[in-house]
Amino acid sequence: MKKYLLFVILFPIVFNTIADEGMWIPILLKKYKFEDMQKKGFKLTAEDIYSVNQASMKDAVVLFGRGCTGELVSNEGLLLTNHHCGYGSIQAQSTVEHDYLRNGFWAMNKSEELSNPKLSVTFLVRMEDVTSKVLEGINNNVSQEERAAKISKNIAKIKKESSEEKRYSIDIKPFYYGNEYYMFVYEVFKDVRLVGAPPSAIGKFGGDTDNWMWPRHTGDFSVFRIYANKDNQSAEYSPNNVPYKPKKFFPVSLKGVKKDDFTMVYGFPGTTQEYLPSYAIKLLTEVENPHQIKLREVRMRIMNEDMTASPKVRIQYSNKYATVSNYWKKWLGENRGLKRLNAIVKKQEFENKFQEWVKTDSERKNIYGNILPEYKSVYEKLTPYTRIEAYLFEGVMTDEMVKFAGNFKDYQSWKTKSDSLLTPIFTTIRARSRDMFKDFNISTNNRMFSLMLKMYCDSISPEYYPQILKSWNKKYKGNWDNCVSDISSKTIFSSDLNVNSFLENFKNSGIKTLEKDPIFIFYAQIADMYNESILPSVNKYNSKVDSLNRIYMKAQMEFQPERLFYPDANLTLRVTYGKVNDYSPRDGVTYDWFTTLDGIIDKDDSTIYDYDVPARLKELWLKKDYGRYAENGVIKVCFTGSNHTTGGNSGSPVLNGNGELLGLNFDRNWEGTMSDIMYDPDQCRNITLDIRYVLFIIDKFAGAGHLVNEMTIVE
Repeated sequence: MKKYLLFVILFPIVFNTIADEGMWIPILLKKYKFEDMQKKGFKLTAEDIYSVNQASMKDAVVLFGRGCTGELVSNEGLLLTNHHCGYGSIQAQSTVEHDYLRNGFWAMNKSEELSNPKLSVTFLVRMEDVTSKVLEGINNNVSQEERAAKISKNIAKIKKESSEEKRYSIDIKPFYYGNEYYMFVYEVFKDVRLVGAPPSAIGKFGGDTDNWMWPRHTGDFSVFRIYANKDNQSAEYSPNNVPYKPKKFFPVSLKGVKKDDFTMVYGFPGTTQEYLPSYAIKLLTEVENPHQIKLREVRMRIMNEDMTASPKVRIQYSNKYATVSNYWKKWLGENRGLKRLNAIVKKQEFENKFQEWVKTDSERKNIYGNILPEYKSVYEKLTPYTRIEAYLFEGVMTDEMVKFAGNFKDYQSWKTKSDSLLTPIFTTIRARSRDMFKDFNISTNNRMFSLMLKMYCDSISPEYYPQILKSWNKKYKGNWDNCVSDISSKTIFSSDLNVNSFLENFKNSGIKTLEKDPIFIFYAQIADMYNESILPSVNKYNSKVDSLNRIYMKAQMEFQPERLFYPDANLTLRVTYGKVNDYSPRDGVTYDWFTTLDGIIDKDDSTIYDYDVPARLKELWLKKDYGRYAENGVIKVCFTGSNHTTGGNSGSPVLNGNGELLGLNFDRNWEGTMSDIMYDPDQCRNITLDIRYVLFIIDKFAGAGHLVNEMTIVE
């Protein structure tokens, strides 16, 4: 019996440690993974990766915006990230007359660089394990609500005690589902200017057809610069600001890579859920993903039709479409991958072995014996609400008019406010209105909204209809096109002009106007319905899941004491490493590990927007005018590796064993998108844009060689 139990425990340990899996906290690398990194080809020290006492790689890596990564490549604050990460800024700078999405943009000197008021980059100053402080005064007998309240109080105390010269921002996040906590001290820079971007025919080559796919030929990069005040500190935009002088920036390698070379990705991965029970995966793959996929497909179809028909709509909706399609395709691949891996069955097999281990000890049985049955019960209760939330948040609540109406949710309190108090509120709303309606087409919006209303009513029980939706259904007899056409003609939320006119007359007629507005009524009633009939139950069950996750995570660590458990991604700085590698997606097919400019030319098709290769790029290819960026007369574009990445790693530096920049991480292969839930060493590949292609485009294609001259090039 003892031999059998030993086998049960050890088998999953071996299975989970053979691959290049994991997203590791930098301060723990030396303790857990650094020796393995060295064996696989890393030649520097752990201090070179992360240090608070000297400049290290962490000082050259930034959280770009709210969910990407970027890296410093010069001593003048020059920064590289993905084209899709900079896409919103490029789109915001674009007009029909100056279409930087289609034509690209290159600042030939610093005075031409474009400011981006909503963009910031964030540096990690230091991180610290604060588990004991956060969990102080908490024992196993407190309820989940009491635990959460005490943790919140402790975190507030730590932040207050840790505020450093009010110069930095502080964040404290849970790891291992709340079994550990780490504090992150950040410095945020708010003056970030657009320096360069290739045309979308390069930066988005292959478009949504190639997104999440391999082979890939996308030049997915953009160039920005960080500016600081005269003291090299963060400052709001000012023409007097100067290029930021970083503590560290990456040298750029022209040496390239070959198969099996060591690679390291350093960035801010967003979210993974590697330790979920089978019940959670069942809910994800059978309920949540399928409904979300179906709803996004409808919105994408309408946006695509209207973008194809109108250049103006194409500019207005290009970023919206890319945002919607990105996770639509990811969810498709994720479901496919989890099904291929038989993920639910594998989790169930693990759970059976875990349960056998629990039963062998009375104390364990008392603590952990009910975890899995409780999971089963709570996920069964969550399932119907998950379905409703999909049709709300991927359906009717995606309408831009409805979302904008949310700006007025506190309107009752405005009646008693003085003009001096109302002015900043209205100024904010006017700015939001200007931004929204700049990229708003009423026809496109209404087509999507009518179908979202239809799908909601066709799929959700009437007990979850707000009263106005019942009235519309009856009045228009299910003709949602007529319904939306009518209400959009009566709402103030259909144009910037209407919104501003309403604000100008708010004191006289604002309250009555708002309370009669069909879109505002819909927003208010559906928000009330959700808050009263859905959210309390969702919160109750999610709180129970959170509690179970924390206990189950602790239990898994006890069950497998020799296994190295990396924490799930949570948009904090991580290191992942692996090697350059190919893969076989299916029987009889093997993909090479790199792509070339020749492949771009092969895909050239002027009748398809996503494959219309720019004339200048074809000219360079015909002349073989590659400068110093070719390898044996060939320009390599992208390569694949076994680094474990996820959303947020977009734009991350991909480094060799000497800490030199090899390229920019920008995607995963479609067959490996389930790596957020379950990693497969045979299928999961990160996709990297070769830095030599980046420099080739900057220098030879765009004629912006002055940017390359800023960098430290290693040949």
